Amino acid sequence: MRKLRIRFGLALPAWVWLLVFFVVPIGVVVWYSFGYKPSIFATNANDKLSFDRYVEALSPTFFATFQNTLWVGIAGTALCLLIGAPVAYWIAVKCAPSRRGMFLALVMVPFWTNFLVRTIGWQIILAPEGWLSHALQFLGVIPGPLGILNTRGAVLLGVVYNYLPLMILPLFVAFDRVSGPLREASKDLGAGSWQTFFRVTIPLAQPGIIAGVLLVYIPLMGDYITATVLGGAKGNMVGQIVASQFQTAQNWALGSAMAVLLILTIALSIGVMAAIGWLVTIPIRRSYRLTLEDAR
Repeated sequence: MRKLRIRFGLALPAWVWLLVFFVVPIGVVVWYSFGYKPSIFATNANDKLSFDRYVEALSPTFFATFQNTLWVGIAGTALCLLIGAPVAYWIAVKCAPSRRGMFLALVMVPFWTNFLVRTIGWQIILAPEGWLSHALQFLGVIPGPLGILNTRGAVLLGVVYNYLPLMILPLFVAFDRVSGPLREASKDLGAGSWQTFFRVTIPLAQPGIIAGVLLVYIPLMGDYITATVLGGAKGNMVGQIVASQFQTAQNWALGSAMAVLLILTIALSIGVMAAIGWLVTIPIRRSYRLTLEDAR
């Protein structure tokens, strides 16, 4: 009983933090989503509760923006994983231990600059009259000014750049925990480098991979700064519309309904991806299963 009290006491600050800064704000947003905008000068009223704001939020325009956000979120997370996994593996396994701190610091360099500032930096780089456009035209790569700015491709480039460190860091920790003797034992038993990587390193690093995917996918789906700076009208994301409802239109009820739908979309998509990953790995888990038979 005493040990249980000690454990509860140690976990109490975390539970209080989760309650105050997560559960309560989510509850307030859900409560506002059932209200309405009473007048042009008021933001929200909840004297009459209804689902009208959800019906309004599910308009064709908003649904198209949802599809665009989901595409950018999945593609951006996949690109971060494809780019971050080799980098994290190289730092954790191939790089000399004395230089790992330096390379991890270089990975963290983007976080030393404000999120908005470094996104605006990409706006300057991708501008049709920017130095990159002039350089590509001078080399003959493109016939005219660079036209990637204010497109969905620019948003995808921006989110990959902004969220890539959040993928590399947990992957580095996961690969670093896979000790060298395990890989050496795999090679001693006849496995090649690729077999060792896919059958030893990847399964043991799976918790880090899942953590990296969640750390990138969840904030990426709610990002509105990158879409506002780099996307323009063609790169709208749900977070951008939610922010405009709270800041510009002052319609907190509709913005809350959109935010709740975004939260449900994120949770549902994570559940679908988890189910797909579980189904895909069934043959792999069966191949790893050890069956003990009677020696007779």
